[in-house]
Amino acid sequence: MNNKSSGKFGNVFNIQRYSLHDGPGIRTVVFLKGCPLRCHWCSNPESQQGYPELAYTPSKCVGCHACFQCKALCSYGAIDQNEEGTIEINREVCRNCLECVHSCPSKALHTLGRQMSVLDVIKAAEADSAFYTRSGGGLTISGGEPLMQADFVIEILKEAKKRHIDTAIETCGYAVWDDLKRVGENLKTIIYDIKSTDSNKHKQFTGVTNELILDNLIKLRQTFPKLRISVRTPVIPDFNDSEADISAILDFLNALPNVSYELLPYHRLGRQKYEFLGRAYPMPDTLLNKETMANINAYVKSRLKN
Repeated sequence: MNNKSSGKFGNVFNIQRYSLHDGPGIRTVVFLKGCPLRCHWCSNPESQQGYPELAYTPSKCVGCHACFQCKALCSYGAIDQNEEGTIEINREVCRNCLECVHSCPSKALHTLGRQMSVLDVIKAAEADSAFYTRSGGGLTISGGEPLMQADFVIEILKEAKKRHIDTAIETCGYAVWDDLKRVGENLKTIIYDIKSTDSNKHKQFTGVTNELILDNLIKLRQTFPKLRISVRTPVIPDFNDSEADISAILDFLNALPNVSYELLPYHRLGRQKYEFLGRAYPMPDTLLNKETMANINAYVKSRLKN
């Protein structure tokens, strides 16, 4: 959970404009690299590591007979030819130096993530300022886990405040309290994930226990009574897609004042990204039952007090 940035610069893997689902109004969402969790259902595997990564899209490769410059440039011998006549990357040998990216004419080899300054991020947000004024939107910092780059996030929030840009972050809550407190002092909205109240199950599916996450949310509500807190739960098959699982989360949230709640249905839209990174998708071939999701939504509406 150590900070991965100096404050003035950070590692960003995507900027999404005109978002309607990451805070109030129309938002510019800046996605930062680095996350302490390894959720089995993660749709942004490129967010997990805190540094730029080598990605490979096989369908774009022009073939070793026409190019193969990447192999010649690889000092570690990590690139070779496969039976299809395109390249194959030995991820255990690759050192992620990214030299091969510059030689690829078709961009089959590309980099996920780049270093940006605080002002780079602010300029990207200000480009959409007309939409913020009309919709009550602004800038949302997401990830990964933004607090892996806490100093960078704080500097962005402070600069945005000077320029009257509404700010929010999306966090899993697994962070040092002092970092979360500094964030709470500099924004209006926190979108907070609560995946499960069962610590053992939480560790099995995310790699970490949940005590710190739950404790941080309680502290946030107590320390910042006026802060807008929106809690989200991704509904995942065979993890938390039962009434009992969601009921336990609601029992916890109903003890906290002024916290909104939303369910997010599981999807598999990020599955191909794992292939680009040479990783296996952790989730089995299981889909979320639509009827189950509808029943859970109805149950939440009947139970939620806030």
